Amino acid sequence: MKKAIIYVHGKGGSALEAERFKKNCPGFEMIGVDYREYLPWVVEKQVRDTYEKLTSKYDQIFLLANSIGVYFSMLALQDMPIKKALFISPILDMEKSITDTLEENNLTEADLRDQQEITLGRKTLSWKYLQFVREHPINWQIETEILYGQKDDHTSNEVLNDFVGNHNAHVTIMENGEHWFHTKEQLTFLDNWMKKTVES
Repeated sequence: MKKAIIYVHGKGGSALEAERFKKNCPGFEMIGVDYREYLPWVVEKQVRDTYEKLTSKYDQIFLLANSIGVYFSMLALQDMPIKKALFISPILDMEKSITDTLEENNLTEADLRDQQEITLGRKTLSWKYLQFVREHPINWQIETEILYGQKDDHTSNEVLNDFVGNHNAHVTIMENGEHWFHTKEQLTFLDNWMKKTVES
């Protein structure tokens, strides 16, 4: 049986990260989606195109996604027969992520609507983006494993627990883990999690 994993990286990441994960998934081909823009209506098509190119070549397709790549992947592949999904530090509720950022900066949706775009440090919020998110709800039914850092500052425990409680999902939490798994200890934990969950 031929099996493939589609890898969708997070912000600032690269499709080349798929090379690092190959050792954790023997028996799988690992194909990274190479995208540079972070607009859902652009990335959705790139992820779906990658999936469609693989369907005739492989018997089973799995998904591995990181951070905002999780949102893009769920948007693009929610109706596809993905065998299993592995999410690292996932952005699970994009609408809440945007509205929480507004609230944290003492801004309202009306401010965003009036200005169309608001830049906060390295993050730019867009009214068009928020409207797209609301007009394209996600109905995720795929079996999912989640790796979450205890100190993740992008996705709250509330959002995580809500997602797990309403989906076919299981979560592994790394004590003192962060949103970005980058230290030797964190990467070892990530590797062991992936080896354990990819075909459990």
